[in-house]
Amino acid sequence: MGRSRIGTKIKRLREQKEMTQEQLARKAGMHRVGLAKIESGERPNPGVLTVKKIAKALSVPITDLLD
Repeated sequence: MGRSRIGTKIKRLREQKEMTQEQLARKAGMHRVGLAKIESGERPNPGVLTVKKIAKALSVPITDLLD
């Protein structure tokens, strides 16, 4: 399964901030496996609350993930 657009953006921003999946997941209050599934496209449509938590953990506006 190909990576989703949102998953690609999350991974790119996470790597730009030099964060591991574990670090981002912990900061967002979620499991690393869930984050990995979003980034890989296995879970291509995460819920709005999940996206908000990830955006906050990355210190970016939610629109940066949804564009």
